[in-house]
Amino acid sequence: MKISLSEAQQLAHDVLVRTGFSPDNASTIATHLIDSQLRGYHSAGLARLLAIRDRLGGKAPVDNIEITNETPVLAHLDGHDTFGYLVGEKATEMAIEKAKLLGIAIIGASNTWTTGMLAYYAEKAAKENLVTIISSNSTPWVAVQGGYKAINGTNPLCIGFPSSDVPIILDIATSQILHADIVLAQRLGTELPPNSAFNAQGEPTTNPWEVFEGAIAPWGGYKGSGLASIVQLFGILAGSPAFPPMLKQFGFTIIAVDPSKFRPLEDYKIQVDAYRQGIKETPAAAGQPSPRLPFEKSARLRNEAVEVGEVEVDERIYHALLGILVK
Repeated sequence: MKISLSEAQQLAHDVLVRTGFSPDNASTIATHLIDSQLRGYHSAGLARLLAIRDRLGGKAPVDNIEITNETPVLAHLDGHDTFGYLVGEKATEMAIEKAKLLGIAIIGASNTWTTGMLAYYAEKAAKENLVTIISSNSTPWVAVQGGYKAINGTNPLCIGFPSSDVPIILDIATSQILHADIVLAQRLGTELPPNSAFNAQGEPTTNPWEVFEGAIAPWGGYKGSGLASIVQLFGILAGSPAFPPMLKQFGFTIIAVDPSKFRPLEDYKIQVDAYRQGIKETPAAAGQPSPRLPFEKSARLRNEAVEVGEVEVDERIYHALLGILVK
C-alpha cells in the first residue's frame, strides 16, 4: 500500500515517541528510517520501528553519548547503549566538523546498537564535500567463508565520494542478507532467498526461524568474508568486544577526508564527473543492464517517491505500527 510521505514521517515519529524517545531524537531517527524506505530498503525502513520496540522491551531508551577521548583529528564516543542512529549521527557531525577544519578525522563509537544505513551518514558528509569510509560491526550472525557457525556481524562497509551531482556511495553488507531481512521475513511469514543462510546442522535453509540457530551466509565468497573480518576488527578498534552480545556493544567507525587538501575541489569534481560519464558511456554486455555507479538507483527511487509524495509500505507493517499508537 502507499501512504503520503508526510503521514509516513509522522507515523514514524509518533511511534518512536510512544516507544520512549524524545521528540527531537524521534525526528532524527524517523528521518533516517524514511530515507531507507524511500530508497527501497524496506527492512531498514518503517518495519525497523517494530524491531526497535522489541529490542527495548518496554524500557526507556538511553540517551547518553559520552566523549571519552578527543584530539583535534579524532574522538571516541561511548554510547552507553544509546540507539545507533543517534550515536552515528553524532559521530558523523563530529567527523565533518574536524575534517573540514584539519582535512581528516576519525571517530570511533562503542556501546551502541543498530546504526542503520551507513550511506545515510556518507551522504551527509558528501554534501559537505568530504570523502568517507564508514563501518559498523554487530552481533555474530554470519558465517565465514567455508563455515556455518556465526562469527561475524552483518558488518556493512560504506565508502562515499562527493561529486557535482549525486554522490558516489558504495554501502554493502558483507552478508548475503541482513538481520533485518530475517526479522521482517519472520513477521510476514515469508521465506528467505535460496543459499542465503544455514540451519544449525550447516544445511542451506530458507526458513527465517532456523537461521539464528545456524548463520547467515557470507557475501562475496572469501573476498566478502575477508571484508567482514576487517569490519569486525574496526569495531574492536572502536571499542566493541570481539563478539558483541545480542544487539549490544556494537562498534561504529567513520573516517572523513577533505579532498580539497589534495587538489582544488573544483578540479576534483571535474575528474569525478568525467569518471561518472565514462561509466555511463560504457556499453552494456549482452543480457546485462546498463552500467551505473553505486547509489544512483536508490537516489533515483527516492527522488521519484518524493516527487509523487508517497511511500510504499507493507500493509501488515502499517497496521502493526498503528496498533502501537492505539494501545
